Amino acid sequence: MKDRISLELAQRVAAGLPDHREWLRMARENLERWTRRNPDAPALLKCYEEWRVLLNQPVQEICAQLTAETPRGHRLRQNSPFAGALVPHEVWAVKRRHHEATTA
Repeated sequence: MKDRISLELAQRVAAGLPDHREWLRMARENLERWTRRNPDAPALLKCYEEWRVLLNQPVQEICAQLTAETPRGHRLRQNSPFAGALVPHEVWAVKRRHHEATTA
């Protein structure tokens, strides 16, 4: 269920990213802040670096990788630097809907 939620959130980010290029700056800032906070977490640092490289690609490629239903896409979504791109009520609505669907 968790990846279904992260996939839907990623799809929403991908849909909005072409019109919200400022999200790229926010994602880079998130990565920098997270890198400073997690200097002793090599797996996270490796993921952050993978995102840094990806964020230098064309927006279409970023969106494709963000929403890919592959092991890499799943891994990238687990530490998506687009935290804060979507408004909180949108995120909670997605989570609530998925939760209700699994408990119904």
